[in-house]
Amino acid sequence: MNIRRFTTFAFVLMIAMLIAGLSACDQIGQLLIPTTPQMEELTGEIPIGVVLPITGQLAALGSRMEEGFELARKEINNSGQLGDGEITFIIEDDGTTPEGAVEAFNKLIHQAGVSAILGPASSSAAREAFPIAQQNQVVALSPTSGASGLSAIGDYVFRASLTADVVIPNSVKLTHAKLGYQRVVTIVDSVELVARNSDQVWRDALTKSGVEILTTEVFQSGDTDFSAQLTRIKDLNPDAIFISALPTDMPDIMIQARELGIPYSIPFIVAQVSADEVRAAGDAAEGLITAASWLSTADTPGNQAFVQNYTEKYGVEPSIWAAQSYTSLYILAEAITNAQSTDSTAIRDAMANLSDFDTVLGKFSFNAVGDTVYDPFMLIVKDGELQVFG
Repeated sequence: MNIRRFTTFAFVLMIAMLIAGLSACDQIGQLLIPTTPQMEELTGEIPIGVVLPITGQLAALGSRMEEGFELARKEINNSGQLGDGEITFIIEDDGTTPEGAVEAFNKLIHQAGVSAILGPASSSAAREAFPIAQQNQVVALSPTSGASGLSAIGDYVFRASLTADVVIPNSVKLTHAKLGYQRVVTIVDSVELVARNSDQVWRDALTKSGVEILTTEVFQSGDTDFSAQLTRIKDLNPDAIFISALPTDMPDIMIQARELGIPYSIPFIVAQVSADEVRAAGDAAEGLITAASWLSTADTPGNQAFVQNYTEKYGVEPSIWAAQSYTSLYILAEAITNAQSTDSTAIRDAMANLSDFDTVLGKFSFNAVGDTVYDPFMLIVKDGELQVFG
């Protein structure tokens, strides 16, 4: 074949390949570039997975969370925010164990086929369950887990609770300036992740502030007798006691401390506690100081209506756990609205871009790793009620 004929052949072949390529690209484009989903496509049921500690040590907290979720679900469905779509829940009990949370996530993802999950409650459970959501590209939003670093597991996981590394250094700064403590002790649950993480952050922040830590006493989740640890604490006569524990253990620790004669002049300071634990501890909680994501009397958008509606429905004022759960569903619904889709990747992108969203917790955003950004309150128990510390 001479050069001229070869060139002509090559040119014709190139034109044929280009036409075929353009045709194929057009077909692939039709497959890979979906049309922008429209709001009217959100019709019928929108199933959301919910993983809660319905049984086990955190069952009381799980009950509050479920109430917050349900109140928000009815309000959102009645509002027409999702067009003709209606949120439904598929609820799974994790039994207050990481293993239970893993089983629940797998069931919701592989059997129910949900695109988003609310939960789990605890940091220990989130540490094990979040990777499953990430691997399967399903959005997971934990309303209450607060250990540092968990949202960095991946870009499909988010949290609505302020984390220990955000709350605790600020708490030390404010309480140390106000109370002037110099010699303190910490007491920590050696099993639960958020407690161990919180204790480490407490000790780091206290040390940086020049505060002497006399001792760190240790117990395990579910213990009921803290007398040995508290007796040793009493003998040291500290200026303050920093507790890192699950909410369900805090009342017993406070009650037993006061019964052993640790005076009210030695305050308890904790990362976060709710009105439920304050009520359970009774007089022993007097003077307790805590950071909080929410306050029932705050003038944040919609907060007073939330408190009134919740109290009318459930016969008790909401706790932090109910408020964070209520807010979490509103955040998820806003993401679905903004995405105009129930596709998990679209929801993830809308969640990541959420900024200054009005909630009962205040202006709400997520940072680069999916942790929440909003301003906490510092509270103190006075006359049995949580009030602003200052």
